[in-house]
Amino acid sequence: MATEWSGKGCTLTLILLFWIKVCANRVESWRSDSRILGMRLESSDKEPLPPVDGIIQVTEENDIQLRFYGLQISNDTWEQIKFVEQGEESSSDFNRTCADFTKDISIGSSMKVDTQGTSGVLGVRIKPLRKSETQRDYSLCIRHSQDGKWYPLGENHGKLRVVEKKSSLLPIWFQVILISCLLVLSGMFSGLNLGLMALDPMELRIVQSCGTEKEKKYARKIEPIRRKGNYLLCSLLLGNVLVNTTLTILLDDLIGSGLGAVVASTIGIVIFGEIVPQALCSRHGLAVGANTILLTKFFMLLTFPLSYPISKLLDCVLGQEIGTVYNREKLVEMLKVTEPYNDLVKEELNMIQGALELRTKTVEDIMTPLSNCFMINSDAVLDFNTMSEIMESGYTRIPVYEDERTNIVDILFVKDLAFVDPDDCTTLKTITKFYNHPVHFVFHDTKLDSMLEEFKKGKSHLAIVQKVNNEGEGDPFYEVLGLVTLEDVIEEIIKSEILDESDLYTDNRNRKKVAHNKNKRDFSAFKHESESKVKISPQLLLAAHRFLATEVHLFSPSQISEKVLLRILKHPDVIQDIKFNENDKKSAHHYLYLRGKPVDYFILILQVTAQTDANHLMLSRVMAWKAFKAN
Repeated sequence: MATEWSGKGCTLTLILLFWIKVCANRVESWRSDSRILGMRLESSDKEPLPPVDGIIQVTEENDIQLRFYGLQISNDTWEQIKFVEQGEESSSDFNRTCADFTKDISIGSSMKVDTQGTSGVLGVRIKPLRKSETQRDYSLCIRHSQDGKWYPLGENHGKLRVVEKKSSLLPIWFQVILISCLLVLSGMFSGLNLGLMALDPMELRIVQSCGTEKEKKYARKIEPIRRKGNYLLCSLLLGNVLVNTTLTILLDDLIGSGLGAVVASTIGIVIFGEIVPQALCSRHGLAVGANTILLTKFFMLLTFPLSYPISKLLDCVLGQEIGTVYNREKLVEMLKVTEPYNDLVKEELNMIQGALELRTKTVEDIMTPLSNCFMINSDAVLDFNTMSEIMESGYTRIPVYEDERTNIVDILFVKDLAFVDPDDCTTLKTITKFYNHPVHFVFHDTKLDSMLEEFKKGKSHLAIVQKVNNEGEGDPFYEVLGLVTLEDVIEEIIKSEILDESDLYTDNRNRKKVAHNKNKRDFSAFKHESESKVKISPQLLLAAHRFLATEVHLFSPSQISEKVLLRILKHPDVIQDIKFNENDKKSAHHYLYLRGKPVDYFILILQVTAQTDANHLMLSRVMAWKAFKAN
């Protein structure tokens, strides 16, 4: 009995050891077996599609990367992966089914596995669908190493849907041409938006009047549509948006990738639709706008239903466009800033600036102060010294005052002295009362443009500047500050000093002297000392005149007029008073004639006075005429 149980014990032990070994082999085999638990789309050459109910969607004719998740994944795991058409995974013989449908989806021969062996990336090529199919679903089958059979992964964890690739509506060559045309239109709209809108209606009117013949022609073409500023702006912007949107859609259809279409359209629009055309139209907007005027009118008509109502709304809200208008300050500053680029010389620029500033300045800014004014007292005698002083001053209009310089009562014109003889010692008051020139007074705050208008009326070219002085406790009174002339106003306009040969100062305000090269004018040549001028009675002068005119043939009325003869007789060198000098009896002026020496004059003795202490006779009042030669 004991032997029998021992034999049975050995048998049971052997059976138990066998089952333990089998279980250990199965566990080891299970541990070394790869298990796929799921997959997801890693990348796609074409635009990926969003998953639907957990099913991965890809387009046909596409290379994709699938990431598989699981346990014990190795580089050889790709051999255990197959795809079958959906519906066939329920077949009892998965080995045959998967083998029949692997031609639609080609699986790569290597898998990139991570270090933990929990995931790996496998390349898969999707072949085209059949012509009658728009989509097809595939299921993932996994082969187990124990039995070599293929099992489906799950309901939606291993589903792959292949959809039909979108077909282009237009041929590729036509799309390329259309995209190029749209880029040109985009550039045109962008350039015209800058070029035409920068040309305001006021500038176009100026160009039509003073531009070149080509510029006038361009401006006449553009000006009618530029007057409709808001309508033109809306048409250009709508056309630009329409073209850019269409361009992006066509690029998306051509490239097949939304991101690629966005990048390509952005680069194309920025370079060819914005930068280049705007750089061109900012400098040549007039020429570009005129040459594309027909295309602009066409798009204005095309976008009329939408752009015209919007433009009318803008007109009501914003008002009518007037254009750029410059005031005096802005115009002067614009001329200064553009001086290096315009063709104006410095003198022309100064004249324009002076004319524009004429209304902003007063006579007090340019007047000559009273202390620097040349004036004459009304009681002055117009002798040689006074008239020489007037001539040396160089002024043609001179204020005349009484008692004090602030009391200006008259204006002396130098031409009034034409008939005044310095020897007559006429008083200045006599001349001023005879001509009676009115004195023109202006207030110190009178604008220069008003002052110029007063001077243009011809009343006077010189005005006395005064103001009402109400300082202090006394009554207000008119205080004379200085004087202003037409020359001062003109100098302020041209921004330069007007100098003539008689000016002593370049500027009457700062009293800067003129650097004349020639010497100071000397009028002493016209002055005759009293001792050299012989005083004779009018009766004696008339007797000499009648004697010469009747008795001497050379002085007869047929040879010389009586007026000229009378003027000759009044000349100081003609009638001389010869006095005998006792200390120098042989002086040369004692001898009227010398023996043997011919002369070209004759002597007419008018009066002789004898000396009591000498035997000589003094010939007085001797008339010598040297103009006639002895021959």
